[in-house]
Amino acid sequence: MSSTIKSLRALSDSTRLRLLLLLAGEELTVAELQEILGMAQSRISASLGPLKREGLACARRVGKNIFYSSKGDAEGVVAAILESAREDLPEAARDRAALVLTIRKRKDRAAEYFNKLAGRFGRMYVPGRSWQALAHALLGLLPPMVIADLGAGEGTLAQLMARTAKKVIAVDNSEKMVEFGSALAREHGFRNLEYRLGDVEAPPVEPKSVDLVLFSQVLHHVPNPQRALTASCRILKPGGRIAILDLASHGYEQARELYAHVWLGFAELELLQMLKKAGFSKIHSSIVSRESEVPHFQTLLVTATK
Repeated sequence: MSSTIKSLRALSDSTRLRLLLLLAGEELTVAELQEILGMAQSRISASLGPLKREGLACARRVGKNIFYSSKGDAEGVVAAILESAREDLPEAARDRAALVLTIRKRKDRAAEYFNKLAGRFGRMYVPGRSWQALAHALLGLLPPMVIADLGAGEGTLAQLMARTAKKVIAVDNSEKMVEFGSALAREHGFRNLEYRLGDVEAPPVEPKSVDLVLFSQVLHHVPNPQRALTASCRILKPGGRIAILDLASHGYEQARELYAHVWLGFAELELLQMLKKAGFSKIHSSIVSRESEVPHFQTLLVTATK
């Protein structure tokens, strides 16, 4: 009985409950637990202590890392408490979503390799090799689709995609950008590229009419990103996809004045939750670019399916 009482005492704290729920399915480091819970290392370490002392959690050292896990399947009263916490704790659902993201990051070794490779691309001169040439080659492989480029600006990407797309609709809220882009489209003979003046939170595009929606470095300028993502879902055909390129969350406050940024980037989990709320599934995200110069902006690529 005394052992049960001690276990109950250890689980009387919501942070320790959240930790044990996470550790029930995965071995995690303190750094990973920090990322998932958004808490300081000291608080997490202090909360792990009682769980270890009461035999509810254990630790395993692998090189410099220590992995924590729950100690076997919970039974009796402890199992009942965890099951109740899984349903009743307001943070439990968010923690589960963050756990999935963290585990996927750990497993995605190939993506990390290509991130490093991308960081070296262009540093050494190789005749004929450039990002421009690569973009032309890859965009040329796109199937003939109807694409909405929301927040297109003058439409550099829109014009590249128009080479193979069935139709590209470039939307921007700047009259001058739309005028300039339209003139370029006429000059280059793009009959399948149409510029429209409008707000990305309510794009002037027919519902269920496009195969792909693109936001390229746009959402951090949008007053209500959730509204923009929900609107993008409405204009997509069933099974259509969205692709977002935007800044990862950062603390460079000067970006508001220098570049008219409304938001200081987005956390991967934040975008994942917004996309789910908008009606998307099959969501994938990764860091595809890291700038070497201060403030070291990082670029997220997030894709999802309606």
